[in-house]
Amino acid sequence: MTTTPAPNLNAPSPGRRVLVISLVVIAALVAAFFLFSNLFADYLWFDQLGFASVLTTQWIARVIMFVVGFVGMAVPVAIAINLSYRLRPVYARLSSQLDRYQEVVEPLRRLAMWGIPIFFGLFAGLSAATTWETVWLFFSSVSSGEVDPQFGLDLSFYMFALPFWRGLVAFASAVVIVSLLVTAFVSYLYGSVRVGNGELRISKAARIQLAVTAGLYLALQAVSLWLDRYATLIERRAGDRITGPGFTGANAVIPGLTILSVVAVVVAVLFIVTAIVGRWRYPLIGTALLLVTSLVLGMGYPWFVDTVQVKPNQLALEEEYYQHNIDMTQKAYGIDDLEVTDFKAETEATAGQLRADAETTASIRIMDPAIISPTVKQIEQYRGYYQFAETMDVDRYDIDGESQDVVVSVRELNTGALGQSDWQNTSIVYTHGYGIVAAAGNKRTPDGNPVFLERGIPAQGFLSDEKFEPRVYFGEQSPLYSIVGAPEGTEPVEIDYPRGGKEGETETKTTFTGDGGPKIGNFFTKLIYAMKFQSEQILFSDYVNEDSQILYNRDPADRVAAVAPYLTVDSDPYPSVVDGRIVWIVDAYTTSANYPYSSHVSLSNAIQDSSNDQPRFAIDNINYIRNSVKATVDAYDGSVTLYAWDDKDPVLQTWQKIYPGTIKPMSEMSGELMSHVRYPTDLFKVQRSMLGVYHVESAASFYRGDNVWKTPNDPQKDQNLQSPYYLTMKMPGQDEASYSMFTTFIPSASSQNSRSVMMGYLAVDSDAGSEAGKPAEGYGKLRLLEINSDTTVPGPGQVQNSFDSDTAISSALNLLKQGNSQVLSGNLLTLPVGGGLLYVQPVYVQSSGSTKLPVLRKVLVAFGDEVAFEDTLAAALDDLFGGESGAQTGDGDVTPTEPTTPPTEPDPDDQGGSTPDPSATPDPGATDEPAADKAQLLKDASEALAAKQAALEAGDMVAYAEADKKLTEAIEKLLALENQ
Repeated sequence: MTTTPAPNLNAPSPGRRVLVISLVVIAALVAAFFLFSNLFADYLWFDQLGFASVLTTQWIARVIMFVVGFVGMAVPVAIAINLSYRLRPVYARLSSQLDRYQEVVEPLRRLAMWGIPIFFGLFAGLSAATTWETVWLFFSSVSSGEVDPQFGLDLSFYMFALPFWRGLVAFASAVVIVSLLVTAFVSYLYGSVRVGNGELRISKAARIQLAVTAGLYLALQAVSLWLDRYATLIERRAGDRITGPGFTGANAVIPGLTILSVVAVVVAVLFIVTAIVGRWRYPLIGTALLLVTSLVLGMGYPWFVDTVQVKPNQLALEEEYYQHNIDMTQKAYGIDDLEVTDFKAETEATAGQLRADAETTASIRIMDPAIISPTVKQIEQYRGYYQFAETMDVDRYDIDGESQDVVVSVRELNTGALGQSDWQNTSIVYTHGYGIVAAAGNKRTPDGNPVFLERGIPAQGFLSDEKFEPRVYFGEQSPLYSIVGAPEGTEPVEIDYPRGGKEGETETKTTFTGDGGPKIGNFFTKLIYAMKFQSEQILFSDYVNEDSQILYNRDPADRVAAVAPYLTVDSDPYPSVVDGRIVWIVDAYTTSANYPYSSHVSLSNAIQDSSNDQPRFAIDNINYIRNSVKATVDAYDGSVTLYAWDDKDPVLQTWQKIYPGTIKPMSEMSGELMSHVRYPTDLFKVQRSMLGVYHVESAASFYRGDNVWKTPNDPQKDQNLQSPYYLTMKMPGQDEASYSMFTTFIPSASSQNSRSVMMGYLAVDSDAGSEAGKPAEGYGKLRLLEINSDTTVPGPGQVQNSFDSDTAISSALNLLKQGNSQVLSGNLLTLPVGGGLLYVQPVYVQSSGSTKLPVLRKVLVAFGDEVAFEDTLAAALDDLFGGESGAQTGDGDVTPTEPTTPPTEPDPDDQGGSTPDPSATPDPGATDEPAADKAQLLKDASEALAAKQAALEAGDMVAYAEADKKLTEAIEKLLALENQ
């Protein structure tokens, strides 16, 4: 009798198995191709820029470190597992529970013996790959030529060697501890280690392996403790006032770590002895002694020294170490060459007081770059698909042999405002902005608008006279990507600029002819970028031809950060016309958090102020910074050039060995480029942050903390610090005016004097000159005016309060707010003129409706406790200084008129309309009759208000009543005029 076995319903069919395997393979291939496409696209981008070596260096370094990490972990763990298994006792009597464990584990033993090392190796490899920079910095490090005050070691040891050695010891410790754990587990599982009947039995082979591994771990801890001695110089202990060891650190913590390191070596030797003689008592006693010693020397003894010796005699004992902290912090932040002047400021305003400063007062900026952008937009935008920066930049140019401070912005593309924002328009047709706008910082038109020195489409002005490439393919607001380029003779499709008439009738078109991005002329590269940008149009569009290039990663700061990933990029790139091209000038810094005895600062907090309220940095906590690199990004083709600005910086020298050939020497910088280089904003902010405490020279003053300063809050944004500002001015002690950056200090809230009076005034010479490859003498010189304690100079907050509380000023401002108008207070500038400190604040008026067109209407000035408020800076200074200040100003020859009705803002969806004539200038007499009437009524009201105030002060009630009547009549007429 035969039987037929039942079919196995659970067995998969061969066809299904093939399908599953095929799907898995296809999915893996697709994932691999996506990964490859991203890597290959990155390579194409770097290669086109000429920085492919930067990317390949990173790839190679990461692969090497992954292999080192993988092998360094996997091999010792595999050896530990195999030794434990091979040296197991053959006839060990195991418990029934261990027998069951072995039955479960045995079928998977071979897999586990390979799988466990691979598992830990993968994690170790991935972790090691992220630390490649630390390893490369160590092997490429250069000497700094300076030594620390505690151990006498070169500073490069702390910045490059110490992180490497500590990382290596930490990795080795992790390998040993994992090996120790797997050894103990396998030994227990196979009977080499047995626990039962209240006793622990270990076989000889397991004892040797465990003891040697434990001894090796303790030896590594001894090395770690030894290195911790040096780490005290870059760490701030809880309760300490400084970074680096004080008296307690130098005389208790560091000696304690030395002793602990020696004890750890002794205990490690005891474990090795145990491996030979077989007695565990000695290493266990040694381990207990090590723990007790660590508590006594690590906590108890430092506490005793601090409590009994230091606190009762703190200044006497800590003075030496406070001085180390002061000196090293000043060196680390480049503030050790600070020139301090005791400044006894004049506070009384007298006639002719500014005559000696007439040349420098001519450069006082009354055009606020943070306010006038809407005005520039209204006048210069021309089409809705253009835009300007929200906050304009400050630069300077030589015009007719005179240095002129200007506010500038490039006219960038705004594809979001296109009426038809399909792929062809946003990627093929509208590809670039056009031109740069420059307005004099110290001048105004009669109706309060900027005086443009360069403007228009096509561009007209002093820059256009010299001819430059106006097209802006790379900028801070550029589209995600654009596809440009075509064979010679192909009809252009890129909109270059509009010209009069209706949209599309007289547009000028162009074809990009530079080398600005990877070429995508073949199917493979089209596919790569179609996947990268998730856009099938790239693959199928007829506009993508054999000469096409794709432009992306177009923000200047992002491009510099990509090709020089070791640099921290300044948050304020600015455009300049240099050698016939618009270029973005980008400052970049080398930083470190391992400079001995230097106090740390949060980079984000240090540069956060009213002009930059949300900075973010990958590396934030630093205690060393140098402006080591000046970079340029060409606005037309996106080419990036890095120049070694501080070639003596050891951090830069080290990175140059890692990325050779990527940075050009300063000697290759042209004279015209040098003339636009300036002292960087973020570096100055970090330095002023540190100078709040470290402007003192003596440890005694530092200890008392009675002269701590801070940057005042912005009077207009009281939650943010006041921003520093660029001006061409002459500091006391300078022979001539220089393009410089300025900021002020008031007492810290924690200091004894909490009044917001001026304590210090800081300037840095920001003019690099115009000699090719050589900065001007004095560039970067920090000058601090320390206000003499016998003089009381109001701080910015007090001055703003004086402006706001002055009856005449507030009444006049209320008149300016009539109807639908808003009053905007500009930046409050503090200027060292007339033997004292002069405050200047422009006042703008704009409509509260949808059309924003701020126009300059008034200028507030203050000197000492006196304030003035007039239509022009010249008139305000004359009023403040007894009728004749002696100053020259940029608006001295302007007769203000009532602004005309502002033009309607272009509708982003309406691309039609005519183009304003860029050469047209406002006609001072071209105001209509209602506007002229309003101007006269405002003048009558202002005069009546002043007469009313004077009569009140004189006690003449008859004159008071007459003035009040005139004021009421003027206001009633103004209201009637507004209602017409």
